[in-house]
Amino acid sequence: MLALCVLGCSTLLGTANATAASPNSDLFQVEQQKKTVKGVVTDDTGEPIPGVSVLVKGTTIGQITNFDGQYVLDVPADNDTIVFSFVGLKTLEEVVGNRTEINVMLESDAVDVDEVVVTALGIRRDKKTLTYASQQVSGEELLKSKDINFMNSLSGKTAGLEIRKSSSGAGGSTRTVLRGSRSVSGLTEPLYVIDGIPMVNHKGGQPGMWGGTDQGDGLSQINPEDIESINILKGANAAVLYGSQGANGVVIITTKKAKEGRVDVTFSSSAVFESIMAAPELQFDYGSEAGAKESWSYTKGNYDSDYVDDFFQTGHNLVNNLSINGGNNRTSVYFSYGNTSSSGIVPNNDYQKHNVMFKQSTKLFNDKVRVSSNVMLVSEKTDNRNTAGYYLNPLTGLYLFPRDKDFQSYKDNYEVFNTDRNMYLQNWFVEDHFQSNPYWVINKEPKTDLSKRLIASATLEYFITDKLKFQARGNVDYAVKSYEQQHAAGSNPTNVSANGRWQYQKYEDKSVYTDGIFTYQNDFGAFSLDATLGASYQETVLGDGIAVDNGTNDLLYPNEFFFQNLPFNVQVRSIYAGKVIKQGVFGNFQLGFKEMLFLDLSGRNDWASTLAGTGNDSYFYPAIGLTGIVSEMVTLPDFISFGKVRASSTTVANEVPFNKINPQHSINSGGGVDRNTQQPFRTLKPEMQTSIELGTDWRFFNGRFGFDFTYYHVDSKDQFIPLPAPSGSGYTTYFINAGKIVNKGVELTVNTIPVKTRNFTWNSTFNYSKNNSEVEELVPEFEDKRIDLGSSEGYSTYLLAGGSFYDLYGYKFQRNEQGQIILDEKTGKPQKTTEREYLGNLEPEWSLGWNNSMRYKNVSLSFLINAKVGGKVVSQTESMLDGYGVSKRTGDARDNGGVVAINAIQGTTPVTEIDAKTYYTTIGDRNGILEAYVYDRTNVRLSQLALTYDFDMTKLSLPLKAASVSLVGQNLFFIYKDAPYDPELAMNTGLGSQSLDNFNLPSTRTYGFNLKITF
Repeated sequence: MLALCVLGCSTLLGTANATAASPNSDLFQVEQQKKTVKGVVTDDTGEPIPGVSVLVKGTTIGQITNFDGQYVLDVPADNDTIVFSFVGLKTLEEVVGNRTEINVMLESDAVDVDEVVVTALGIRRDKKTLTYASQQVSGEELLKSKDINFMNSLSGKTAGLEIRKSSSGAGGSTRTVLRGSRSVSGLTEPLYVIDGIPMVNHKGGQPGMWGGTDQGDGLSQINPEDIESINILKGANAAVLYGSQGANGVVIITTKKAKEGRVDVTFSSSAVFESIMAAPELQFDYGSEAGAKESWSYTKGNYDSDYVDDFFQTGHNLVNNLSINGGNNRTSVYFSYGNTSSSGIVPNNDYQKHNVMFKQSTKLFNDKVRVSSNVMLVSEKTDNRNTAGYYLNPLTGLYLFPRDKDFQSYKDNYEVFNTDRNMYLQNWFVEDHFQSNPYWVINKEPKTDLSKRLIASATLEYFITDKLKFQARGNVDYAVKSYEQQHAAGSNPTNVSANGRWQYQKYEDKSVYTDGIFTYQNDFGAFSLDATLGASYQETVLGDGIAVDNGTNDLLYPNEFFFQNLPFNVQVRSIYAGKVIKQGVFGNFQLGFKEMLFLDLSGRNDWASTLAGTGNDSYFYPAIGLTGIVSEMVTLPDFISFGKVRASSTTVANEVPFNKINPQHSINSGGGVDRNTQQPFRTLKPEMQTSIELGTDWRFFNGRFGFDFTYYHVDSKDQFIPLPAPSGSGYTTYFINAGKIVNKGVELTVNTIPVKTRNFTWNSTFNYSKNNSEVEELVPEFEDKRIDLGSSEGYSTYLLAGGSFYDLYGYKFQRNEQGQIILDEKTGKPQKTTEREYLGNLEPEWSLGWNNSMRYKNVSLSFLINAKVGGKVVSQTESMLDGYGVSKRTGDARDNGGVVAINAIQGTTPVTEIDAKTYYTTIGDRNGILEAYVYDRTNVRLSQLALTYDFDMTKLSLPLKAASVSLVGQNLFFIYKDAPYDPELAMNTGLGSQSLDNFNLPSTRTYGFNLKITF
């Protein structure tokens, strides 16, 4: 017994001698046949996972990973496979082969109840303990669509998230709303956060009915390839720790970082092409009469029908990205470079973007201190970003051009030499206030958007004990942006002087943020405590720069676009969008009982500079939530895997606009003073939102089926409402805090795995949301008070007590009690109402996204179907096309005898037919009868499609770790659509002009391929 013990202990301790283990002994041969394998196990965010089971397949030989996710395992020669498993993560098998180090990443299951998510301030929490709704989307899921702006890729993948993509093309801005619009004073958009720190998302200029260009936002500058995951915190209950910035929800972006213990080099390249999916239907059979600019001839001709299609080109997006990451157990580094090159469907519309990211993390002092930093550099340039609206838009002249004239001659000779002025001037068939030669606009009125941005942050983490940590962070977000458009002499004289026009602006956006946070985690028997205490300081300066626009004031010399060539009566203006300083202290305490009951208490106090001088500059808001894990409390049937109920409530202030309290006088171009006519608002209070949220989460059949349901109710009070000032007060406008807007609705996410076999898996997710908005009160003493959110010719969106946000108003047909359209007794023209009347609401009644992912061995297929049901949209484009006689419907009417069927009455005479020109020139053109151009917003489309093949690298003699090739497509086709244009394409991503089409660029589909390899 003693000899056996000595021999066994000597072997285990590694002490061997010639007597105990000679080269010919069986023991020596067994030792030689073992192989020691080590490595690190991480999750899909790169964090090490302690407690992972690492087991030699088919044996009891194994261990669990330590706190740093590390393991060391002796693998017998006769069994060469290691199995890695952990609750809530996908089990992974690795064949050892000749390797001595195997680092693995375990992915989350599709319906995992133990999923860890990133919440407010970058805090990681078990999703099952959350008392509010959140939804996470992986970076891999974002990349399936290959959209330049990553937010557009989220459409349909999260419940309750409303996204409208700009019609301006690559680099354009995006409108994002969570749980409905509710603020009169500004955009109801969420806060965007990168790695726990708020980022600036300042929107530039936006187009309107009279033209203009979307100058983009900050979101398009983020490289989607750098995103590890995005977590949507949908309500103020979830985002209260960010204060008033997070009142409308938070989009938390977690970027990729290095994996310890290995070096990976990944290169991806995609080529995506773009073509028109939905464009106006036009007629090319009928031209003009007697030199008119409208095409209202009733004589059919054989005219060119290709010039509109020929104007557009096939666009392309080329995206290349290289990332390198690696490190050891002390220091890890992640570096990436991305290059995006895009050409739109309109000639000369180009987009270039360069992204550089460097991220590092270092452990010091026996892992007690961790220092990390992140630097993101972006250079973005857009040439001739697409415009919208009537003026200086190539589409107006392109669509409205009389069909009997020779468009090719104006294309080939868009400029002609003028001997009187000794220069080239625009060649067009008519001088009209909103028509220009399309080729003159794109060649002689170029515009450039340029943005250079730095986002840099540093974090110090000090692990005081294994329970208590202190973290300090600092961040600078700095951007320099410029916009310039040079209108050559000879451009449309309505907008441009005879010597040309120069529009130029250059400004800076800057935000400095710092915080200090203590976190504490401990268990006390049956109880657990997660606590967070901290303070933050943020200073933001937006739009600080200069601007100039000579308009129709002549430049001193033609086509010289410099400051010294400006006329003396044109002012070089200082511009300033505002400075805000915000300080806050916050805390969050989550108390758990037996991992089945969790109480969440949060609170924050803010001090805001925008309220200085009112006495209301300090304000506190609390949040409380309770979660119960039903499946841990009671015994449920075997088919129920997990059950949870939750409730939460919070009160939070919405952001206060800059310069509402004490507006100042300004200096005009002549050196005089323009007196401020707005009464100071020294009693201003922040708009307050009270939110209640109830939810439940259930999983069945071992995770094969599950759903997450949320009901919410949000009251928004104390809106900033303008009113006409009393006569004799010396002011024209004053503000009050009043009004109450209520949004309530439901969100439902259903996760299913319909099929799961050894070789084939199908994951399917449904995201459903429905929001109801009601303006319960505006200004009690002014019952008929209405707030205009946006108006143009015949189109208005008003807020009225008893109505909803984005109610649409416009002129309707005058009808008698029998519903017949009333015609003028003399002219026979349809009559319109004297006032604008209610025509519906612009928001959808409900939305649905159906996301699917199928995998068979090395082949995977994913597709997304999006549906918006209900709501209204408006097309002023169609109205103008009808008025000018160039729409397909006006051509069809002339094909059918030149009349339109109608149920009308003229005097006392019923009328069933009306002359086509009379009808369409009355209801169409400008300021016609809007009712005829209001369409159902309902549409169903195939939003995304991706087919991927992953190469089996074990069968290829290549120095690669992984390789895949994908065919990708986005916005491929409509399954159903009522409107004559894409109703989800936004002309304007601001507060007004929603769901309005005014010579917007046609919507497009994209299709192409992607290659990704890892060394």
